[in-house]
Amino acid sequence: MPPRCRRSLSGHLPWAISLALAASPGMAVAAESTAADASATTLDAVRVVSQRANRVSNGATNLDLDIKDTPQSISTVDRAQMAQFGANSINDALRLATGIQVEEWETNRTNYLARGFEIKNTQIDGVGLPNDWGIVTGAMDAFGYEKLEVIRGANGLLTGVGNASGTINYVRKRPTNEARGEVGVSVGSWGKRRVEVDYSTPITADGRWAARVVAAHEDGDSYLRGFTNDRNFLYGVVDGQIGENGTLTLGYSWQKANSDQNMWGALSFANTDGSQPSWGRSASTTQDWTYWNTRTRTAFAEYTHHLGENWEVKASYNYRQIGNDDQLFFAFSTTGLDPQTHTGLVGWAYKGIDDMDSHLGDVTLNGRFQLFGREQEAMLGVSVAKSSATTWEHPVDPNDPAFGALPAFPYAGNAIAEPEWGPRTRSNWTNQRLKRGYGATRLALTDRLKAVVGFNWAQYHRDGNNGNNFDQTESNISPYAGFTWDFNDRVLGYVSYSDIYQPQDQYDRNRVYLDPTKGVNYEVGVKAEWLDRRLLTTLALFKAKQQGLATSGGYDLDTAMYWYYGVDVESKGVEFEATGKLGEHASLVFGFTHLSMNNQDGGDTYTWVPRRTANLVFSSRLPGYEALSYGIGGRWQSAISTRDTYTGTTIAQGSYALLNAFIGWDVLPNATVRANVNNLTDRKYINSLYQVGYYGAPSNYTLSFNYRF
Repeated sequence: MPPRCRRSLSGHLPWAISLALAASPGMAVAAESTAADASATTLDAVRVVSQRANRVSNGATNLDLDIKDTPQSISTVDRAQMAQFGANSINDALRLATGIQVEEWETNRTNYLARGFEIKNTQIDGVGLPNDWGIVTGAMDAFGYEKLEVIRGANGLLTGVGNASGTINYVRKRPTNEARGEVGVSVGSWGKRRVEVDYSTPITADGRWAARVVAAHEDGDSYLRGFTNDRNFLYGVVDGQIGENGTLTLGYSWQKANSDQNMWGALSFANTDGSQPSWGRSASTTQDWTYWNTRTRTAFAEYTHHLGENWEVKASYNYRQIGNDDQLFFAFSTTGLDPQTHTGLVGWAYKGIDDMDSHLGDVTLNGRFQLFGREQEAMLGVSVAKSSATTWEHPVDPNDPAFGALPAFPYAGNAIAEPEWGPRTRSNWTNQRLKRGYGATRLALTDRLKAVVGFNWAQYHRDGNNGNNFDQTESNISPYAGFTWDFNDRVLGYVSYSDIYQPQDQYDRNRVYLDPTKGVNYEVGVKAEWLDRRLLTTLALFKAKQQGLATSGGYDLDTAMYWYYGVDVESKGVEFEATGKLGEHASLVFGFTHLSMNNQDGGDTYTWVPRRTANLVFSSRLPGYEALSYGIGGRWQSAISTRDTYTGTTIAQGSYALLNAFIGWDVLPNATVRANVNNLTDRKYINSLYQVGYYGAPSNYTLSFNYRF
C-alpha cells in the first residue's frame, strides 16, 4: 500500500501519553478553615467544594500560573465559544484558536500545525490522542471538554517529547458543586442530526461527592459524494473526598465513530501538461464498499493528598484503548491526468484492523515555600508508561481490478467492485516504554522579576516489527527557562527558551528509522491587560528550529515505498492575540501570525504552510434586548503551494477567507434557539496541500435548541 497513507501504530503518542499527567486539570485545593475548632466533616466539605470551584490547568510549566504570568504564548477555546459557533468536533473547535492550522487533508485524517510545524504532542488531560506521525484519526467529539488550551512553541516540561510547534491540551468536564444540566438538539445541511445531554449533581448530602455524565450522538450525510458519518460519545466522572486530606477522581469515556464511503487519500490536482484541474466540490475518489470505523475507550483515576497547607502529592493512572476497522480505496497517479480525458488514475485497495493499548502512571509533588523573603513554587514528578500496538491486514491479489487503471475522473461509486479479501494476517506490531523525571520552580527574585526554570529527563524504548525487526532505546534531557518582568500591574514582559526531542517514525531508503529530531524555541513578548483586566493582549516574537526533521525524499519505484531524510528547518515570526471582553456582553478573540520558514541551505521550504494567518471570533448581545445574541467568526490565510509527489507539478491555492456567523434567541431564560451559517460567502477552496487535499464545504446551516436546567 502507498506508505504515505500507511496507518502504522508505531507513532509517538503512546509514549507521549504518559508525559504530561501533571498537565491534567489541577486537583490543588486552596481552602482554609477559619475556625480552629471546625469539625473534620466541615473541613472536608469546604475542601472538595473549593477544589471544584478553583480547578485550573497547569498550562505550559506544570506550575499554578495564570496565562498572563506564563512566559510563553497560550490561547484557549472555551465551552461558550464552541457552543455559539457550533464547534461539535475537535477540528472545528481548533479552527477558533489563534495560531493553529487545521490540515484536514482527507476525510478521516487531520494534522494540526503551529508555527509551521506539526503538533505531535496533543493531550486530553495529559493523555495522548490517537495520533500517528502527528495524524489525528477520525473526528473527536468536543462536547466532553470544558476548554481547549493551545500552548505554542517547544514544551518539554509538559510532554517530555514532541517538537517545536506547540501542545494542545483538552480539558475534560468535571463535576460541579450544584445540580445542573442541559439538553440540546440540532439539525443541519445534508441531513445532519445531533442530540447531546450533560448532567452534573452532588451524590452525597454533604456535597463531598459529585458525578457528571455527558453524552452525544451525531449522524448525517455530506456534500461529498456518498460520504456519511455516525458518532456516539459517552463520558462519566465522579470525584470526592477520601479522609481529611485526600481527593479522588474516577472517569471513563467511550466513543464510536463510523464513516462510510470515506476518502483514503484525496483528489489529484496534477495534469500531464502541468496544468491544475478543477473539480466539483462533491468530487470523491471513494467506492461504495469503503468504510472507516474507530473506537476509543479511556479510563482514569487521580488521587491527591494534601501535605499541610502548602504541599500536595498527586498519583494518576490512565488507560487508553484505540481500535480501527477499515476498508479503504486509494486513487493516485504517477504521471498526472490527461487534461482532455481525465484518465490516468490507478487504484489501491486495503482492509485492516488495528488495536493499541496504553497504560501510564504519574506521581507529582507540588507546593509553595518561602525563600528570599518571598513565596516560591516548585514541582517534581516521575512517570512511567507502556503501550502495545498491532495491525492485521487482509491481503488482496495484486491482479485484482482494484489495483488497475481507473475510469475517467470523476467516476461513480460503483466503478470498481469490492475485492476478494484474503485471510487476516498480522502485518506489524510495536511495544513502547517511557520513563520520565521532571521538575520546575518559579522563583520571585524581586517584586517585579520572576524566573521559571525546569528540566525534563526522558528515556524511550521501542521494539517490534514493521517489515524489519527493530529494538531502540534513547534518552534525552531538555531544559526550560523563562523570565518575566512586571512593568506595572497591567503589563508584563517575558523571554523564554525551551527545547524538546522527538523520536521519529519515518525511514530512510534502507527502512532504518531516522535519528530523533530536536526542537528549540526562543520567544520574547509582552502581555498587557486592558479595560479593567477584561481584555488580554499578547505580542510575541519567536524563533523555532527543528534539527533533523523528517522530510520526504520521494517515492522509490523499486521498493514501492516513500523515503525520508533529516533536514534542519527554521521558523521565525511574530504573533499577536487579543482575547477577552470588550464590554458586559461583547467577547473578542483576534489573532494574527506572520512567519517565514527556511531549510538548512537558507531556501524557502514547506511552502504548503501559509505564511500569514488571521482569526476572528466575536460575539455579543443586542443592546436593549439582551435575549438576542449574535456573532461572527472567520479565518484568513495567505496563498500556498506544493509540488506533487509523483509528477513534480506545482499545485497552488490562492489566499482566501472563510466567514461563519450565528444568531441566538433566548426564548426563555434557560432555553436558546440558535441558527449558524458556515462559509457565508460560499468560497470554493482546497482544504489542504499538506499531503493530498479535497474541497472544503460550501455554505451550510445548523438550527439548534438548547435547554438548561
